Amino acid sequence: MKQLIQIAGSLCVLVPFVLAQFGRLDTRSVAYTGLNLIGSTVLSVQAAQGRQWGFLLLEGVWAGVSLVALLRAVSGGVDESPTTLDRAST
Repeated sequence: MKQLIQIAGSLCVLVPFVLAQFGRLDTRSVAYTGLNLIGSTVLSVQAAQGRQWGFLLLEGVWAGVSLVALLRAVSGGVDESPTTLDRAST
């Protein structure tokens, strides 16, 4: 059963990523960030239960960033300003 939960969590992270890479899903959308939050949270819990600290760090940070992005997407507060990299290329 643990393996099925891990696979489901992984798919919640991987499917939106693949769709975004092929231009089928916006990385700032509620669907993308919501699925990332669900998947990374599931994997964080599994990592904590298995005392896999490196994996917990990775997935915990992923979940935190996904939560912030989801809250921005839901509130419509997406920052449209250019990033530092964008400014450097102009």
